[in-house]
Amino acid sequence: MPLSRLQPIGSFLGLHDSISLDLLREDELHPLVSGNKFRKLKYNVQAALQGSYPGILTFGGAYSNHLVATAAACAEARIKSIGIVRGEEVARLWKGNPTLSTAAGLGMELHFVSREVYASKRGNVWADWKSLLGLDSSKDYLVLPEGGTNELAIQGCAEILEDCDDYDVVVAAVGTGGTLAGLIRGSSPQQHIIGISALPESGMSDLIRTFTKRTNWEIRYDYHGGRYASITPDLVQFMNTFYQQSGIPLDPVYTAKMLWGLKELFNSGQLSSDQRVLAIHTGGLQGIAGMNQKLEKKQWPRILDPSE
Repeated sequence: MPLSRLQPIGSFLGLHDSISLDLLREDELHPLVSGNKFRKLKYNVQAALQGSYPGILTFGGAYSNHLVATAAACAEARIKSIGIVRGEEVARLWKGNPTLSTAAGLGMELHFVSREVYASKRGNVWADWKSLLGLDSSKDYLVLPEGGTNELAIQGCAEILEDCDDYDVVVAAVGTGGTLAGLIRGSSPQQHIIGISALPESGMSDLIRTFTKRTNWEIRYDYHGGRYASITPDLVQFMNTFYQQSGIPLDPVYTAKMLWGLKELFNSGQLSSDQRVLAIHTGGLQGIAGMNQKLEKKQWPRILDPSE
């Protein structure tokens, strides 16, 4: 199991020297199956292999980190992958989409469905999708929900905090809730876990309570920017300045907003120099290229992309 690197980052956020803040570089685990996706897929891919499934079927939007990571993990495991993509309109444009073209290049079979059908998720049942899409397979695929959150994913995410018992507070971005649930499960009793939500309040706390009975956690909904995947010129400048000073690239949907929020928690006195704080870099850097396409249309500054 690869080990993630710890990197002090307080000075790059303009915080006082007395503050103890490290970043766990989960983004370095794998070039495509990075961060929390590596953890979420680890035991699910094992389950697919042990259960003799021909592949994994899963779901995502046009810029989904999860689709790319699943495609890459399945390619390495030499099993098939099927991606159900939200929005029929995307089918006309996907070859110019860096996320979907990467997933397809890794062997993922893409199917585009209406937002109404996607929202129903068809119960995440293989037989329903096989019938709806006319999929040709004599054997069932392992079906993963959007974002990859299930019990096996949470088991993988619980391993993130191995050898991190000496931190008082752990902070991570929240999307579908699986990573935060895993961090809570893997935390020590004295640790406090803070999730910085990437989207407005949506019942996420109730979902997390279905996976853990522990109470040493909270979710903050102050830093999502109004909606999921929203971005502003100020956030772009924050990301680029941080990258130039630290050499650490951030994704615009999760980790950048988490660090923005974390800086505010320190500046407002909600976190202090008396606490050792660990932030989790959950990867997702492949999403920078797609976000830059959107920024160029708005004629806004681009995000510095380490892959260029």
